[in-house]
Amino acid sequence: MYHDNDRSKTFSRRAMMLAGGKAALVSALAGRMYYLQVVESDKYTMLAEDNRVSLRLLAPPRGPILDRNGIAMAINQHNYRVLVVAEASPSLDYTLDALSRIITLTDHDRARIHKETRRRRSFVPITVRENLSWEDVARIEVNAPDLPGVLIDVGQSRFYPLESLGAHILGYVAAVSEADLTNDPLEELPGFRVGKAGVEKIYDLALRGAGGTSSVEVNAVGRVIRELERREGEPGVDLTLTLDIRLQEYAAQRLGDESAAAVVMDIHSGEVIVMASTPSFDPNAFNRGLTPDEWKDLINNPRAPLQNKAISGTFAPGSTFKLIVALAALESGQINPAQTVFCKGHTEMGSIKFHCWKKGGHGSVDLIAGIKHSCDVYFYEVARRVGIDKIAEVARRFGLGVPTGIDLPNERNGLMPDRDWKRKALKQPWHPGETLINGIGQGYCLATPLQLATMTARIANGGLAVVPHVARDHIDGKDATSRSAPNWPSCGVQQKNLALIRKGMNAVSNEPGGTAFRARIDQEGMWLSGKTGTAQVRRITMRERETGVKKNEELPWKERDHALFVAYAPEENPRFAIAVVVEHGGGGSAVAAPIARDIMIEVQKRERARVAGSAGGREG
Repeated sequence: MYHDNDRSKTFSRRAMMLAGGKAALVSALAGRMYYLQVVESDKYTMLAEDNRVSLRLLAPPRGPILDRNGIAMAINQHNYRVLVVAEASPSLDYTLDALSRIITLTDHDRARIHKETRRRRSFVPITVRENLSWEDVARIEVNAPDLPGVLIDVGQSRFYPLESLGAHILGYVAAVSEADLTNDPLEELPGFRVGKAGVEKIYDLALRGAGGTSSVEVNAVGRVIRELERREGEPGVDLTLTLDIRLQEYAAQRLGDESAAAVVMDIHSGEVIVMASTPSFDPNAFNRGLTPDEWKDLINNPRAPLQNKAISGTFAPGSTFKLIVALAALESGQINPAQTVFCKGHTEMGSIKFHCWKKGGHGSVDLIAGIKHSCDVYFYEVARRVGIDKIAEVARRFGLGVPTGIDLPNERNGLMPDRDWKRKALKQPWHPGETLINGIGQGYCLATPLQLATMTARIANGGLAVVPHVARDHIDGKDATSRSAPNWPSCGVQQKNLALIRKGMNAVSNEPGGTAFRARIDQEGMWLSGKTGTAQVRRITMRERETGVKKNEELPWKERDHALFVAYAPEENPRFAIAVVVEHGGGGSAVAAPIARDIMIEVQKRERARVAGSAGGREG
């Protein structure tokens, strides 16, 4: 009996302890619930709202690119694309395998997607394919349950309606690479593109605009239920270029299949009216994505379709450089324009012969005749008197051997050598014979077609250091303002000396016997004044000179001469300057000069039509 009572008391104490513990636990839970629901209610309401509301960045429309007459060169179009979110897919490879049974995915696509996944945060959508058809979109939507992490998105993609026309100036856009990353959150958006070349690259910040935001309500799995608020971003600027696309088209057609470049610029404003480089490429291919084979075809093409030869192609200027040599001689007082040099077909320096292009020689030649007939012997003597340092100094003042300052990427400097350059670059002294060779635009001298056009413009405009540009407005970061009237500094040469150079150029094109007389413009008020150039790319041996120099058409393409021509027009009251370079094209007078003549006729016709239209109150 005693033991039964004892057990009963023990059980009662345990029951009371359990009941007390339970009551304490319930009280603690109730207190915690009160604290969370009442005391901390504002905090957790805010957290719940953050979990329910998603703030999304909106890509602004990229600004269009137009030619000087408002013709669209780069615009946007709707683009359906498929995305994948790595963290929402149990296995990325499984998802891509399933997707590849619906749309085409190459090994290149897969490699790119995996690379992007490693580079970006796991919740950031990665573009799988763009420019999907309605049929592709429908098939993906139907199979959505078997495609975890796959989304369909509607955005905008860049489109170049003129395809290869003007491609080197426009450039192209492509996916953001690690090298492109800045602090702009737009770069994290799927399908966002940045400028990779041309004005698309130089003016990328202005063209991309500023992003907007969309506040959306999402459910537990992240699906959008409704949009709560939208703040539109700022579209990119409308970028108007100085190019006339109709003249650009004509120039490209005139250059044809040659590896060549043509530049036309306004000698007063610096506006580039034409900048053609052939062969060209279709920038739309970069927007959709090139296959490895397509890329190899482009970069292995010996005529370099991706290179803008107008600013990145460097060529020996040949006899076009004689204009600078003559000007340097006049400025330094080393020659009298009437003084003659006798050309017997060659000259000597020590035991070395320096040949004229005309085997029998030109006889007695003064400054104007030297330019008109492009006599090498005359310019050997002039260069010897002046010296390479003075020649290089004047050349740089007229835009050679230094960047022009064009608003395009990848401009090359060219090269105007002097004694100091050779000592630093080659660790060698300058030899007197090198002055003669460089005095006719051979040797170390290199220039781009744009530099040659700039040189010609500065000669034609009275020695003002005009700077070429392709954007009509002044673009600073994301802002565009109208350009102020140009106030170019002087190149620092005497007007009487420039007048003599222009007189020589006039004789080249408009007097019988001039090297470009056959490529003259006969139309009244359209005359051009120019200078031919033929740049050798191989050494001609003495034996070949004795037996007969091979014609260009008999040589492999890579061994043929470059053909060059520079000019300005009209001859009275000049307005435009042109430079044409045909790589391995042959002679400047036979190949480059006729191309330049035809382009300048079209340029002046179009300008006359514009002026007539303005005078008549009509748009020109």
